[in-house]
Amino acid sequence: MKKKYVSLLMAFFLILFAGLAPGTFAEDNPKLLCKETFMEMESISSADISPDGKHILFSRSWVDKINDRYRSNLWLVDIDGTRARELTHGNWKDSSPAWSPDGKKIAFLSDRDKTTQVHVMWLDTREVAQLTHVERTPGGLKWSPDGKWLAFTSFVPDTKPILPVKMLKQPKGAKWAKGAVLVDRLSWARDGRGPVPKGYSHIYVIDAELGGTPRQLTSGDYSHSDPQWSADGKKIYFSAIRKPEAEYLRGDSEIYSIDLDTLEIKTLTERKGPDRGARISPNGKWIAYTGYDDKNFTSTLSSLYLMNSNGEKKRLLAGKLPNSPSSITWAADNSGIYYLMQEKGVSNLYFMPLKGKISKITKGNHYLSGLSIAASGQIATTLSTFYRPGYLVTFNLNNPGEIKELVDVNSDILAGVKLGEAEEIWFKSPDGLDLQGWLIKPAEFEAGKKYPLLLWIHGGPWAMYSVRFNWAWQNFAAKGFAVLFMNPRGSTGYGQDFVNGI
Repeated sequence: MKKKYVSLLMAFFLILFAGLAPGTFAEDNPKLLCKETFMEMESISSADISPDGKHILFSRSWVDKINDRYRSNLWLVDIDGTRARELTHGNWKDSSPAWSPDGKKIAFLSDRDKTTQVHVMWLDTREVAQLTHVERTPGGLKWSPDGKWLAFTSFVPDTKPILPVKMLKQPKGAKWAKGAVLVDRLSWARDGRGPVPKGYSHIYVIDAELGGTPRQLTSGDYSHSDPQWSADGKKIYFSAIRKPEAEYLRGDSEIYSIDLDTLEIKTLTERKGPDRGARISPNGKWIAYTGYDDKNFTSTLSSLYLMNSNGEKKRLLAGKLPNSPSSITWAADNSGIYYLMQEKGVSNLYFMPLKGKISKITKGNHYLSGLSIAASGQIATTLSTFYRPGYLVTFNLNNPGEIKELVDVNSDILAGVKLGEAEEIWFKSPDGLDLQGWLIKPAEFEAGKKYPLLLWIHGGPWAMYSVRFNWAWQNFAAKGFAVLFMNPRGSTGYGQDFVNGI
């Protein structure tokens, strides 16, 4: 009789539970974001599509909990989202992957030998060669058009003594006070880093097959950045301030070219104001770049310009933009320039033809970061929203409305987690100016209840809060806070007049 009673009771509860809606108990006790998830979060960066448009390289970063460091390895995925596989493996940092022009090799940076160096991998065998053994971290890797050389930048210390004073020789074992710290420059320390060594960034090239000793191209007490090869591989374009007392001319950079045979440097721009980000058209005829005429504003948005490859016939291509254009990339047919525009909290892709008007390519309440375009029109980028950290996506310029998700490295850790709902708000200031902001409600928000409000203010103020996933905001939402963040006067993304409003 007792067994029969237990069986009937179990059957009753089974029938009762079966009648409940799926997830009933999950809603009563939702899974919330917690501090432990921060150490589990990963990120995707440096998405680079292969020349044939069939594969995408990317760097996958994760947290080394034992050593309190970020590490990263290189991954590869097919354009249809299949065959995601790890190319490098180890407790180090592999970054900045770049396809060779023929698509058979990749160059990248790695600190696998405890110092960051330039490496090359042959994709057919996965063999890796370390090309450099430099003392300072290289950056800005760029393949030559023929795939035989790699250009990069590296810091060169300035060891010239500030004062011609020779101190007394210190006896062995003596415990003298440390010498005085002499400063003879404007920029000698940085926030979060402290004092920085004195020196300059120079451009080098190295054999992409055998490596060896890099050849230094630039010289002088100037820093050089963003090397870009000419279409014929005979010159390299770069940005610098190669002028007397350059450190007093911050923000007055020019675009230069250097002949690889003679090392002759030619100045291509010469106005007051920065010119930078040179991008060479595939046919080698034009250079697209960004900059502005200095009007002594506290902050100035850049415009998009065009000039011949010899520096002649400069003209404004796109001005009075809501923000400075980024990820400048030429169309394969030389017809114009693609770029990302961050405006009103979102980031989308635009196209500026050499003749005609700007057109918006993608639409949506999302944030695109990074841009890589194959000759076929296939694009690799990362996309983020309020509720999803950046994930790898692709789409074709012929059909930009169909954005395909390829890799999401955080779907596992955020699975089932209830996040705070984000609400966009617009309102007018007392003088009638339209202002934009967002409110993230507590994850367990209930209408009619009162909650503490956290006002999150960005610095600068020349910055733009956006719809990108923000762990800190969602963490406060999980703790029962409402989070309000907005773009006040002075923010970017709303045009120059808004920037000047501060």
